[in-house]
Amino acid sequence: MQLIDIGANLSHDSFDHDRDAVLQRARDAGIAQLVVTGASREHSPKALALAQAHPGLLYATAGVHPHHAVEYTDECDAEMRALHAHAEVVAVGECGLDYYRDFSPRPSQRRAFERQLQICVDLAVEGVGKPLFLHQRDAHADFMAMMRNFDGKLGPAVVHCFTGTRVELFDYLDQDWHIGITGWLCDERRGQHLRELVKHVPAQRLMIETDAPYLLPRTARPQPSHRRNEPMYLAHIVEELARDRGEDVAVTAAATTATARAFFRLPAPAL
Repeated sequence: MQLIDIGANLSHDSFDHDRDAVLQRARDAGIAQLVVTGASREHSPKALALAQAHPGLLYATAGVHPHHAVEYTDECDAEMRALHAHAEVVAVGECGLDYYRDFSPRPSQRRAFERQLQICVDLAVEGVGKPLFLHQRDAHADFMAMMRNFDGKLGPAVVHCFTGTRVELFDYLDQDWHIGITGWLCDERRGQHLRELVKHVPAQRLMIETDAPYLLPRTARPQPSHRRNEPMYLAHIVEELARDRGEDVAVTAAATTATARAFFRLPAPAL
């Protein structure tokens, strides 16, 4: 069983002391490839460096999360565009809107999101189109309105770490966007509604991710004392997802892997 983790924050400092061991445990758990999330001016270059250090295993995204939107200056925009010149960077983002935390003012969030959507448009014009790696929390109306402003100009998109409502899910599916499912599915306090919703996501639109070091699946056993999530737990997430979809785990694993490989244009790993 080969799996692809489409979103792991492996540049996070909690991995600095044992990153190689984390990657080995991921391989041992069937993780064939991982996309390292770039979500700030600091961590997007680090994501690229990790991908360059582990060719064929790690790939990267480059973007600025709405939490960091205030740092999105002209200089930041130039930095992001330079990162996207590298083939190891396979998606634009993490970008979007987050009105739940409001760590950056909402006008700043919208400006940063719009500029990153424009990067996606410009890459397509240049013939090196890349998909979008999107974040949305408690900002659905503005998020959809901003995406509609770019109708027909953007390529594929994935709403990463989907935790939303049925209405939100079907709005995304109506746009042919992809859905990323994390260990939030395993949270009996917040994720119970996802157990039903994941049945409605077509296989060719469904991908899986850990969002490590965040969102350790609460149903994984044994639970580590440090509570840090890591990519090896993707195997547990796909088991839970398969059960909720009424599928054999091998079917769900194969489908999510094929979908992720096509979405990010990842080559098959060397055996």
